Amino acid sequence: MKKEVAVLVGAGSIGIAIIRRIAVGKLIVLADYSIENAEKAAHTLADAGYECELFRCDLGSEDDIRALASFAESKGPVKYLVNAAGVSPSQAPVEKILQVDLYGTSVLLEVFGQIIADGGSGIVISSQSGHRLPALMPEQDQALATTPCNELLQLPFLRKITDTLKAYQYSKRCNVLRVMYEACRWGKRGATVNSISPGIIITPLANDELHGPRKEGYLKMIAASPAGRAGTPDEVGDLAEFLMSSRGRFISGTDILIDGGTTASYWYGDLQFLKKSH
Repeated sequence: MKKEVAVLVGAGSIGIAIIRRIAVGKLIVLADYSIENAEKAAHTLADAGYECELFRCDLGSEDDIRALASFAESKGPVKYLVNAAGVSPSQAPVEKILQVDLYGTSVLLEVFGQIIADGGSGIVISSQSGHRLPALMPEQDQALATTPCNELLQLPFLRKITDTLKAYQYSKRCNVLRVMYEACRWGKRGATVNSISPGIIITPLANDELHGPRKEGYLKMIAASPAGRAGTPDEVGDLAEFLMSSRGRFISGTDILIDGGTTASYWYGDLQFLKKSH
């Protein structure tokens, strides 16, 4: 019999922390833009007793996403999907951020929602950054949630974005809304899907930010947050494990902030000064 399949898109620290918790006894399909990253992760996982297959996938490419889904389904029933891929405001221009983080994630949810197995579950790693935007107009929320994927990047309010941070914030807000929309479809297949919005978690991507043009703001956020520290990939992994387990079956279409209280402080506490820079 074929093993159940757990698909991880983005073989970074957070994705690996999640997959180690949920994929015991399953076949892991490791998908990454960099096959070298996937190979390194697969080697570490193999040394810990996991079975992996590698697949090069550009999250910004619908063709790549559909090929990944076909490959994963050929290996067995797709039980889990974890999307931990993306680019940050310091890593890419506006167009790339919207193409990968907003459009690509939306396509991924749609495509895997058509093949996810009964009893399956999905997690999208979003970001606290999506919670920094003020409330959008209802019609904008509706558009981000429900617009056909191939029309998303043509939405007029997205085409006006010129700042990489805004592009990232809108992308992450879209992730959360898209998860809500797709939860209705995934539910018809007996599956759940949720998003997690981490704050500053110490990963290579976070280290890019901590050494990038916005490093001062990030360091202040860490120091002045209620938790007074950054988070770890394992803390995100523990939350994802709960959501994807039998204990989390009544949770779907939901976003959970795991940011040490940073967003609360941004709106109502010591970090309100950051609003001026955003």
